[in-house]
Amino acid sequence: MTLKDLHIDNTWTLFLDRDGVINKKLENDYVKHTSEFEFIDGVLNALRMLDSIFGKIVVVTNQQCIGKRIIYPEDLELIHQNMLYEIFYLKGRIDKIYYSPYLASENHPTRKPGIGMALQAQKDFPSIDFEKSIIVGDSLSDMEFGRNAGMKTVYISNEPKEDKRIDFNFKSLIYFAHTLTVNL
Repeated sequence: MTLKDLHIDNTWTLFLDRDGVINKKLENDYVKHTSEFEFIDGVLNALRMLDSIFGKIVVVTNQQCIGKRIIYPEDLELIHQNMLYEIFYLKGRIDKIYYSPYLASENHPTRKPGIGMALQAQKDFPSIDFEKSIIVGDSLSDMEFGRNAGMKTVYISNEPKEDKRIDFNFKSLIYFAHTLTVNL
């Protein structure tokens, strides 16, 4: 299967993980302040390109730093407001951000690989069809989230991985966006 075989158009939804896909992941740490948030090279261009392809673009992110009481929900909201401001300013789009503040040990249904955030997005945007959705993430938990919801999966890594949960491998969001625009 290739991306071209999917016939992606504006009836499709793009689900994006945040850390490691949109912004640089901090080693053994969390983004706790806007000053620690750094876009991955090419992401802002990718989001501008993807805006014209997908009907909806949403972020789904596990943020157990809230459950660990490292940051407060208000801190995360400020980080996300600043992120959205830069994306919108440079003509990109994210329709909504969903996050799960729960600890991994709580096994909460909103925490990936559970599909609670996908179900919330579908409730907020009834046109979302999981069979016409793609999750882009940098962990197998993101891929499992996509599989659990019936989505196509895109794994972001410098080293492609062979796994039954992964449909496509790309080095970054900009490589994915370029490949999509060339193949549509």
